[in-house]
Formats: sequence, structure tokens, C-alpha cells
Amino acid sequence: MSDVRHVLVLPDRDAAEEAAEALVERFGVTEEPRPVRDALAGEDDAEDAQWLLVLRDEEERLDAEELDALAGEWDGWREEP
Repeated sequence: MSDVRHVLVLPDRDAAEEAAEALVERFGVTEEPRPVRDALAGEDDAEDAQWLLVLRDEEERLDAEELDALAGEWDGWREEP
């Protein structure tokens, strides 16, 4: 079993929550990912926080390009491992 993970970076909490719902609907992800706040280094302002969705993909069935496109719908991106 491999430990493949995808990290989607989104601009705000609303975008992260909507993207998490879309992952379940479009990709059949069995467990909706929980958005996690990631404050930028040195920034105290909550507006400067990014939100992350971490997806485990042991079976390697999620396509990186499709995840990039999904994150892009909310002005986000997929982090390269």
C-alpha cells in the first residue's frame, strides 16, 4: 500500500468547504476532507490564511490534472509532492 497524498490549496474557508463537497460528488471520495487553515509565515491577519484539503489516495485513483482543474474552479491549486 502506498501513501500518496494530494494537497489542494484554496484561498478561503468557503472555497475549501465547497471544493471538499465537490470531491465527494465528482470523485467518489469516501470521506469528505476537512479544511485546515494554513496561515502564511509571518502573517497574523486571518485574511492571509490559505485553506488546505489533504486527500489520501492509497489506491492512486485520483488524477492530478483533474484535481488541479477542480482547485482552479475556486482560484486554488494542487501542491506538488
